[in-house]
Amino acid sequence: MTETDFLSAPFPAPVSLSAAKRTGPRRFFNRELSWLAFNWRVLEEAENPRVPLLERLRFVSISATNLDEFYTVRVAGLRELAHAGNTNPAADGRTPAEQLRLIRLEARRLMAAQLRTWFRIKREMEAAGISILTLSKLNKGDQKHLAHLFMDQVFPVLSPLAIDPAHPFPFIPNTGYVLALQMERVTDGRGLQALLPIPAQIPRFVRLPDKRGKARFLPLEDLLLLNADVLFPGYSVTGSCTFRVLRDSDLEVEDEAEDLVREFEVALKRRRRGEVVRLKISSNAPDLLADVIKQELNVSEDEVIPVHGMIGLADLKELVLDERRDLQWPAYAPRVPERVQDHEGDMFAAIRQKDMLLHHPYETFDLVIRFLKQAANDPDVVAIKQTLYRTSQDSPIVAALCEAAENGKTVTALVELKARFDEAANIRQSRRLERAGAHVTYGFTSYKTHAKISTVVRREGTQLVTYTHYGTGNYHPITARIYTDLSFFTCDAALGRDATKVFNYVGGYAPPAALENLSISPLSLKADIIACIAHEADLARAGKPAAIWVKMNSLMEPDVIDALYGASQAGVKIELVIRGICGVRPGVKGLSENIRVKSVVGRFLEHSRIACFGNGGGLPSKKARVFISSADWMGRNLNRRVETLVEITNPTVKAQIVDQIMAANMHDVAQSWVLRPDGKWERPAEAMQGHPFSCHRFFMEHPSLSGRGSAGVGDVPALTHSHDPASAPATGAPPPSSPPSPPTKASD
Repeated sequence: MTETDFLSAPFPAPVSLSAAKRTGPRRFFNRELSWLAFNWRVLEEAENPRVPLLERLRFVSISATNLDEFYTVRVAGLRELAHAGNTNPAADGRTPAEQLRLIRLEARRLMAAQLRTWFRIKREMEAAGISILTLSKLNKGDQKHLAHLFMDQVFPVLSPLAIDPAHPFPFIPNTGYVLALQMERVTDGRGLQALLPIPAQIPRFVRLPDKRGKARFLPLEDLLLLNADVLFPGYSVTGSCTFRVLRDSDLEVEDEAEDLVREFEVALKRRRRGEVVRLKISSNAPDLLADVIKQELNVSEDEVIPVHGMIGLADLKELVLDERRDLQWPAYAPRVPERVQDHEGDMFAAIRQKDMLLHHPYETFDLVIRFLKQAANDPDVVAIKQTLYRTSQDSPIVAALCEAAENGKTVTALVELKARFDEAANIRQSRRLERAGAHVTYGFTSYKTHAKISTVVRREGTQLVTYTHYGTGNYHPITARIYTDLSFFTCDAALGRDATKVFNYVGGYAPPAALENLSISPLSLKADIIACIAHEADLARAGKPAAIWVKMNSLMEPDVIDALYGASQAGVKIELVIRGICGVRPGVKGLSENIRVKSVVGRFLEHSRIACFGNGGGLPSKKARVFISSADWMGRNLNRRVETLVEITNPTVKAQIVDQIMAANMHDVAQSWVLRPDGKWERPAEAMQGHPFSCHRFFMEHPSLSGRGSAGVGDVPALTHSHDPASAPATGAPPPSSPPSPPTKASD
């Protein structure tokens, strides 16, 4: 038995801590440091011997991408507050300046660990037949091949830039990567400094002809150095370095913007010119060249990171080669639930039979797309309403909505322009929808609309029936391949009315008079969560079974955490599966001795939000109240966003959530870390030994209850799975030609 198996292991003995950590601000963990701890867990998967080699490489890339976004948003915001002299403390009592100091120390440790991990993986890749060459390893044939490739595919898009009084230092955009050169003119020794911005449109790694079956690559910056004489005829290179900048990428939009779309288009241009918040530069950069770069970019020394090794580890994802499937996870094809097959793919018939919950990516997200495509072409459908927070560039969801509008249906699309880093894509989609004839609304300027709702109104006989989809994740078919999320389909009239009221609220600003089976933020969701927690505390004080299970991406809202502490002190057993940020200090005597916290990080990105309350029956129990949500328990989600909390009342769907999804997450050992009272996350040694239970493997091998259809629900699987890693379902379905975007948007 291992302590990460929350189904079997008893609660650990509580730890005694100082009064300051029980009653003062330190009863909360710091948000930013907790996020960095999450990214350490991501990087640790790159060291996990159970993970295939190129998947480990992908984890290094994801960790680097995550850290870049953290700097451009969170660190940038703290930096701005600190520079303005703001001393308002975070929930844990630390000022912006204090947080920045701790972040810089921890982030530098993390970046050093990323490089060490990359060096180790690179050696293993070499042994597996994938080599990253240096200039000294090139033979004459390689140099001839690269000379042709350079002139044909690289030279036309380069823009060499001298640095002198006639050529001022150019603007380097966010994530811009640059080769800097220090040179001398051959004829007279006159010095010249120059920059060579490396275009993002060109692959970072240039592939050479395979040799003895080995895939060989040369970093693009080395190819540019090799051809410096072509770019700067008559000059010889005396020194060089590479550097990469990160800029403040947060957006500020005027609340009273007359045209929100135009205002966002202007704001996106401002983002590209944000202040530099981090400069990574080669540790062997010539002093004079480094001084010029730092001075021109206006960065302080504590914002400069000297790097001995590769800069821009996010680009390593290019080396996850499609042809080396032997070094990746076995291919997995999501299931189509039997119930949908029973009805020959008719989504409305399947939903009409009974509420249905899909668990992505184990059940295909294509059914969400089919739901809307079927609606677009169904002559009985009269109206469709849809929220759009994040979508893919060529979104099939948007295409279906456009088709529906062109077919004469009333289509309303609520597009959230403030979806960070997807603003430009959402603007394009809104223009496309408007051209097709859909009504496009943008919601509130002060709140993000993060709720995931789709409604289809269908004429059936003399009645109008509303089919509703509530989701925990985005309507994004690419991330749906790697994010675990829930899609709840129902034709329950009350849930349909609730969804319509949410659309009316966001589109018309009129708060709903009464919601029947739904809570929404910023109006009622937080209060309803706290009320459910308080009810469990009352049950515990009355001597009745009391338990709470929660699964979230992040949990940081102080009032909610204090409510959990109060419930723990009343005797409620509280078990939390929090993938990312967690402000709860568990296992502290007199504060949280009945709270334990784990994090699941593995092949898929845990993204679904679930809350289960024992309601007098403990957990698991048929008496439990079960909710799914679009919201993490964060201040922004509960106070500054439009979010949904949907209570699940269908017995089969409730059993699916409690007895399958939550139970498997609680039982997981293979991919689980446990949070200690001192804030450290630890992975027990048992996770690396034998055949520990993996919730991801379990879900790949067992169908969900609510989609069982004619197969029945009597064969509820035990919490077991096959032990052989090679036995994970490999249906022969090809992987995407390029990997899905890494899970950088942990907060969404």
